[in-house]
Formats: sequence, structure tokens, C-alpha cells
Amino acid sequence: MAKELNEDSGFQVSIKTLIGIGAAMATVISMWFMLQADIALAMESPVAPPPDVSRMEFDMKDKNIRLSIENTEKAVEELKINLRRMEDKIDKLR
Repeated sequence: MAKELNEDSGFQVSIKTLIGIGAAMATVISMWFMLQADIALAMESPVAPPPDVSRMEFDMKDKNIRLSIENTEKAVEELKINLRRMEDKIDKLR
């Protein structure tokens, strides 16, 4: 048989359980207010952080990288020419 709940029915809760419920409620409420404060602060000052790299520094690095690529291309062309010469010398030796 199931017990019915009515005005006269009651239940027992230990002190330990009440303290646990109170601590959980305090934690949730404090987290809520901290979140609201963070949101308000973020809405007040939406300042973008300063850029890590200035435009001049970016341009200088870009030029340096492009120059390195061009130098690498020249070195590869020289190696191809040397390889062709070596292949020709090997063919002549055979």
C-alpha cells in the first residue's frame, strides 16, 4: 500500500542534510552573482586588446620571408644545373 500525502503527513531531515543543502544553495547563488558581475564588466569595457604585431613589423617579416623564398628558389635552380652537369659527366664516362 502506498502512503498518501496530506496536511498531516511529515518527513524528517537531518541537520547534516540541511547544512549540505544550504551550502549548495550558497555556492550556486554566489556563482550566479559572480557571473552577472563579469557580464556587466564585459559590457562596460569592450576594448579590443592591442595587437601583438605592429603593421611595420608584419611588413618587415613578410619581406624577409619573401626574400628567403626567392633565395631558396635560386639555390634550387643552381643545384638543378649542377645535377645536370654531373649527369652529363656520368653519361660521358659510360
